[in-house]
Amino acid sequence: MIEEVNKKPAADRSVGELVTDLTDEVKRLVRDEMRLAVFELQRKGKKMGVGAGLFGAAGLFALFGAGTLVAAAVLALALVVPGWLAAVLVAVALFLVAGVAALIGKKEVTQGVPPVPEEAISGVRGDVETVKQGVHS
Repeated sequence: MIEEVNKKPAADRSVGELVTDLTDEVKRLVRDEMRLAVFELQRKGKKMGVGAGLFGAAGLFALFGAGTLVAAAVLALALVVPGWLAAVLVAVALFLVAGVAALIGKKEVTQGVPPVPEEAISGVRGDVETVKQGVHS
């Protein structure tokens, strides 16, 4: 910014000086847009980290609850069949549910999309349009 005060007006400058300035400005603009993209990805990453931590805690408590329900199912089934058979039947049912969940989960993960720095991309597109308008003027 301080250099701009000491520069000659654009009308008094040579084409070479103007091209050099344009090159410098484009470099600075690209660096700024890259910083914006990094900042945006960091911000989104932090939110994803907090969300994943809370989701993990919820999963842990759900696991405790599910374990208690499994024990209740084994005890209830043990009233009809021997205890060992009740435990085996409940375990087989749980393995079936786990297999189905794993297949569905694998399908969902393969369809996932990595995060995109939307603000930075939008900014770059706007900058390109501004430069195009300036060149055509």
